Amino acid sequence: MAVLKPFKGLRPPAELASKVASRPYDVLNSEEARVEAEGNPHTLLHIIKPEIDFPAGTDEHEPAVYHKAAENLDFWRNQQWLVKDEKELLYIYAQTMDGRTQYGIVGCASVDDYLNGVIKKHELTRSDKEEDRMKHVRITNANMEPVFFAYPALKELDTIVTNIVSTQTPVYDFVAEDGFGHHFWVVSDSLVINEIVRLFAQIPATYVADGHHRTAAAALVGKEKRSQNPYHTGEEEYNYFLAVHFPDNQLKIIDYNRAVKDLNGLIPAQLIEKIGEDFEVEKFGAGIFKPDQLHTFSMYLEGEWYKLVTREGRYNDNDPIGVLDVTILSNLILDKILGIKDLRTDKRVDFIGGIRGLGELKSRVDSGDMKVAFALYPVSMKQLIDIADSGNIMPPKTTWFEPKLRSGLVVHELE
Repeated sequence: MAVLKPFKGLRPPAELASKVASRPYDVLNSEEARVEAEGNPHTLLHIIKPEIDFPAGTDEHEPAVYHKAAENLDFWRNQQWLVKDEKELLYIYAQTMDGRTQYGIVGCASVDDYLNGVIKKHELTRSDKEEDRMKHVRITNANMEPVFFAYPALKELDTIVTNIVSTQTPVYDFVAEDGFGHHFWVVSDSLVINEIVRLFAQIPATYVADGHHRTAAAALVGKEKRSQNPYHTGEEEYNYFLAVHFPDNQLKIIDYNRAVKDLNGLIPAQLIEKIGEDFEVEKFGAGIFKPDQLHTFSMYLEGEWYKLVTREGRYNDNDPIGVLDVTILSNLILDKILGIKDLRTDKRVDFIGGIRGLGELKSRVDSGDMKVAFALYPVSMKQLIDIADSGNIMPPKTTWFEPKLRSGLVVHELE
């Protein structure tokens, strides 16, 4: 059963929260982070993307860059831009996008839960990315950013959360520059905290929605610290890591699309002919076509949009991976026709989050950067949970959750 642990959060004062809070480290590159941080000395980007404090072009994996993260964290503490709560608490973090609000419980997840499979994942991780975040956790001795978890909705927890947010004033409440609202409550009543923890212990499993590398890094550093501590008891803070837990019925996955640099030696007419073997192809012209159901795709090629509907018998409904649209597209077009065998390593394919809109696919092709682009219908939370429960792994770049968690609203220290 799942563990949820209260902790003494390290948080910004209310007047600085919107300035400290930043987008996660992995949704913007170094130059984008440098631009985003310009004129804002408080942003957490100085800690989670510390290369921005070095000359442009500095390798973000240099030892000095990691040490700068720790140096900046110390400075933030000394300046009281981050202040530690006096007792162990839980928190509620809500996000609003397009009139829809999702409410997450902020607390610590258990390293043991990750190692024992109570925390379930649906993506593979890369060792180099794990090690990058492990170095960051080691040097700061903190989980600077939360991971994004889902749990099977529990009515009793929903009732408690609703009561908190309807009767208390949020300590942070702001709209970020992207137009998304962020709202944060402190849960300080010990009886309420204990009841949330008790109810959470009834949940059989939680699911990594977003942040697989951060989750793995946090758990592996905790495991490391155990082996290095001859007096390990299991109660130390390094046995836990920072997570925001959302009920699964409040979450929405959006599309995660693909663009390809060339047509693998084909001319457009040949590509369309070959696609027609496995898909019904309908030309839509200049007007954008967005997939409106499973197994339906859109393609943008030479200034034209096409609707692609998968023909019967081209996938297995009883195969939880094979029935996914990302798998159908990969097998029948990217691999079979365009020669892309490995989505993780092939540089000819790029992935574009649906938050950018299908206009981004058009612009990438029209610019000449890409030759063809494909849009997919998003997977569902049920598909994600079913796959994680079965022990399977989704293909790369299958899910895109939005809005992203803001980093810096609360930090978990490991000591």
